[in-house]
Amino acid sequence: MTARRPDVADMLDDAPGAAVPGPDDSPDAADQADGTVEVIRQPEQGQRRRGRAVAWLRAGARAGWPPLLVAVLALAVWEAWIRIREVPDYLAPSPTAVADALAADPTRFLGAGAVSLQHAMGGLVLGAGGAFALGAVMAHSHRLERALYPFALMVKVTPIVAIAPLLIIWFGFGDAPKYVVAGLITFFPMLVNAVTGLRTVDAAAHDFFRAMDASRWQVFLRLRLPASLPYVFAALRISVPLALIGAVVAEWMSADSGVGQLIVIAHGDFDTPALFGAVVVLAAIGIALTGGLALVERRLLFWHESVREW
Repeated sequence: MTARRPDVADMLDDAPGAAVPGPDDSPDAADQADGTVEVIRQPEQGQRRRGRAVAWLRAGARAGWPPLLVAVLALAVWEAWIRIREVPDYLAPSPTAVADALAADPTRFLGAGAVSLQHAMGGLVLGAGGAFALGAVMAHSHRLERALYPFALMVKVTPIVAIAPLLIIWFGFGDAPKYVVAGLITFFPMLVNAVTGLRTVDAAAHDFFRAMDASRWQVFLRLRLPASLPYVFAALRISVPLALIGAVVAEWMSADSGVGQLIVIAHGDFDTPALFGAVVVLAAIGIALTGGLALVERRLLFWHESVREW
């Protein structure tokens, strides 16, 4: 029988002061005595995503329950007031009457909301996108800003209801005037914020880019554009509801679909519950768009103090 050569574990066991494994020692202790290293597994990517999703849902629930509670209390008071005073539906419908009107023909309201959403988003892209492009040019030229700013201000102060009939005459009765009206009403907020944001850059960072001989395009992409994002999102928070207003105003003037056309028909029929139902649809679209915009802002501007929770 050949003698076994002592290994490292035996040498450690014979060393002075070495702990003698007892009968209650776990396998982990024995593995450590043998010199093995236990590898700690990192959480999988799917688990991390689920954890982030749960964290977002919890944050949304914490932020959403106060306005939800206020809305429930307001609806309860509204319902009680209508029932106690016995107000007829054609004057002020109760929340249950509005809910019945929505439930009676949901396809009608959903279809009208989808059309108005299309008009609003098309106008937002047209107006806000054009305003940002013009603001980028104006931010690099004070002369151009002084030349074009009065015309932009004229677009802002002109009542949109006054020029909507002209736009219908010029562009016809299709979707084009709806996009133009929604674009005009969102143009000025984005223009002002884009110019301000593109000029609000850190002086030291700008000097560093100049010292590195960076081109104007590199300065714009890597310095001015990131610095302007808080101002751009602030303008979008204003422009999204305005785009819905512009789309509905244009649909009042001439449309065969959309929430604006639905409101006109309900008004003519003295169908006040349906009219309030159309308003509820508009409010739901506005809240959904604003909430989605807030999520995108928190995702992109995690580094900015405007999205931090104090």
